[in-house]
Amino acid sequence: MLEPIVVTATSGERFLKDAPASVTVVTGEELRERPVQDLAQAIEGTPGVQLTGIGLGRRGISIRGMLPEQTLVLVDGMRVSNSASAIAHSDYELGWVPPEAIERIEVVRGPMSSLYGSEVLGGVVNIITRQATDKWRGSVSTFGSLTEHGRGGDGYNVSGYAGGPIVPGILGLNIWGQYRGREEVTSPQDPRLSSMGDEGAFTGNATLTWTPDAQQRIDLSYGAGYEERWRNTQGAGRFPTFYRSNDDIRRQRISLSHEGDWDWGTSRVRVYSSMLERENERSDGAPASGPQKFTDTVGDAHASFSPIENHKVTVGGEIRRERLDDPTVNDSGRAEQTHFAAFIQDEIRLGDQWEFVAGSRFDHHEAFGWHASPRAYLLYHVNEALTFKGGVGAGFKAPTLKQLSPEYEAIAGGGRFTIVGNPDLEPETNLSFEAGFEYQQGIWSARAMAFQNDVDNLIEAVCVIRCTGAPGAIWSYENVDEARIRGVEIGGGVELPWDMRFDANYTWLDPIDKTTGERLPDRSRHAANATLSWEPVEKLKTSLRVNYIGSQKTTTASERQPSYTLVSVYGDYALNGHASFQLGVENIGDVRLADESGDYAFANEGRRYFVGLKAKF
Repeated sequence: MLEPIVVTATSGERFLKDAPASVTVVTGEELRERPVQDLAQAIEGTPGVQLTGIGLGRRGISIRGMLPEQTLVLVDGMRVSNSASAIAHSDYELGWVPPEAIERIEVVRGPMSSLYGSEVLGGVVNIITRQATDKWRGSVSTFGSLTEHGRGGDGYNVSGYAGGPIVPGILGLNIWGQYRGREEVTSPQDPRLSSMGDEGAFTGNATLTWTPDAQQRIDLSYGAGYEERWRNTQGAGRFPTFYRSNDDIRRQRISLSHEGDWDWGTSRVRVYSSMLERENERSDGAPASGPQKFTDTVGDAHASFSPIENHKVTVGGEIRRERLDDPTVNDSGRAEQTHFAAFIQDEIRLGDQWEFVAGSRFDHHEAFGWHASPRAYLLYHVNEALTFKGGVGAGFKAPTLKQLSPEYEAIAGGGRFTIVGNPDLEPETNLSFEAGFEYQQGIWSARAMAFQNDVDNLIEAVCVIRCTGAPGAIWSYENVDEARIRGVEIGGGVELPWDMRFDANYTWLDPIDKTTGERLPDRSRHAANATLSWEPVEKLKTSLRVNYIGSQKTTTASERQPSYTLVSVYGDYALNGHASFQLGVENIGDVRLADESGDYAFANEGRRYFVGLKAKF
């Protein structure tokens, strides 16, 4: 087994055990051994990660108790459109890359604003895609899943990847595509309503790689996607109407990058843009929300060099332009802002056993001026097996274009209230501490990390006028809370006899609203995950996965979500050296969540059986 390489923690390559951060790597090979529809499902069970409801039965990624919109999603180090900032209940950033095109996913826990700027109070999820090699390689996979309750939820997925040389040693090509979908799940209480909406999506991408010489690499990439969703819902009022809400979502991403490996160090220059557009229609003829179009255009550059022995210095800068087209954001229906940033980082080797990483990013926001996000991290390598690590870092998240707009006004809550913007908002900030160890020797591995997040100026939507519960209330955004979220992550693994391996992790959270002294909602105090892998014969790989989420305070009517456990089993049988057959059962206990009780913040399909086939060359 080769030691995994990670890049997200320092913006440069490091062995996983030497990363100055809490990092978990999920490999593409792991993902392709089970049915994975989106990014949330891909990293479910990762230490410190919980999937939390964001409305309309959808899920978002929460890291160490922070909100989903405080998690930054990257593709090859480049941010994708943060659709949640423009579209309520949006999870559209989770479907940009299929597992077939993924080399690995790096999950970094803790604020990383010192490298990546805003939206990184909780952490970073960086999807590293597969790259072309000197020989053509490719793979195709397909699977279908079936539920047994007769109310829908069946799913399908077909994806493929190919990469190799066009001109050997000079020009390479990567291409991938995916077609996936899931049927609507009807509500058991009322068949006129949807517990989960119907989804169908196609995504594709092509990347040209030019290596004019041994020192340079140039990548040109274009990706696009189309997604259609619908769900049956009902409006507000004394005599509510039932209607179908349809969403058409279009994605686009284009990037151009240059990387150099010089005698004095390395460099990288990139220009990229991501766009997400959504159009909504309602079957009852009532006014639809949107349309919305969110465009994020970024130019960045950095250089790494060693000015003196045992120091690796990285300096860089970024210009980022956000643009939102939305009829509700202001009178003109358009809002935009430009961010400027510069950062510096020094990786210092203090002898054979100690390393110290220090740096800061300086961001300029049109409304708030300059903001510094420093970070310092220390590693002590006791020996090849054991490393102690710890650090402190600051993060910030600026309010969105809608939240800051004094003219923003939109109908929300199914028509029950109107929400308006607030130009007097302040950025959310986070000061984070962590300390722990990692150990790997022979068949054993273990790790533990204690952490604390001190969060100020959390932005929440609150009622400000006519707050009686009747229709017609006015809501706005305010900095209302200070929070302290502390916890412990522990985990480990061991290789067992008979070609078996066991891995497990546990996270304890203590999320407190410092303003009220009460526990923060929608965060489980206890979460545990375990995987038992077994290869009973040479061609067969099997695994048993268990995910436990403890009870939590919620914003639902009962104010409490009971605990639940999901158990799944998977099998992968190699037919020959190029093809394998997959089958399994997910959610064996048929836990329905939102279908069983209104206490749960998101829904799921229930027990489902899947069968798949994958081939590679």
